[in-house]
Amino acid sequence: MAKIIKQCTIYLVRHGETDNNKQGIIQGSTIDAPLNSTGVKQARAAAKKLKTIPFAAAFSSQAVRANQTAKIIGLQHQLAVTAHHILRERGFGELEGQPETVYHAKLKQLLADYEKLSTEEKFEFQFPYGIENLGAAVTRLITFLREISFAYSSQTVLVVSHGALMRNFLIRIGWADFQQLRWHPGGQPPISNLGFAVIESDGIDFKITNTFGINVRR
Repeated sequence: MAKIIKQCTIYLVRHGETDNNKQGIIQGSTIDAPLNSTGVKQARAAAKKLKTIPFAAAFSSQAVRANQTAKIIGLQHQLAVTAHHILRERGFGELEGQPETVYHAKLKQLLADYEKLSTEEKFEFQFPYGIENLGAAVTRLITFLREISFAYSSQTVLVVSHGALMRNFLIRIGWADFQQLRWHPGGQPPISNLGFAVIESDGIDFKITNTFGINVRR
């Protein structure tokens, strides 16, 4: 008889809108802001959308915007939210607090060269200005998701994190590539506020079974 592999279902969700999001300011891992009125409405709408999902636990990054989002959703399920620093947004170093246009202007030539690299080379690439390496950022998220998959086997878990981190996770596991989830100033973000991916994991591998608000260029 084949062994039945127990799966954990993870709803990996991006936080609601902040004024910095609206103004195109890079928040990263150190610049924080609460949800604005739109962000609160988005979180409440998500709570309503997900009200029938039997969440056994709720986690978020320690950023106010993510923790606030998780608490609004968790309230629907009478769940306390556990905050983890490991779920923080990818760090953008000296460019945090700057407009996205400044990021692209300062790194214009470097980004042009970066686009020519292979996927693996992009994850290993060392950016200037103290910007966090892609591989390091995604590895910490993958480690966390694997740990909760073992801890909550056969259960469903809510995890509220951040757009850039989620984008690079989806690329790292092969669900999309960099062009399909392209990020550029003023354009539609790859992952909308309160966008989410539904993930099945046995604690090792990940399978995306559904998405909402993830803007893939096919």
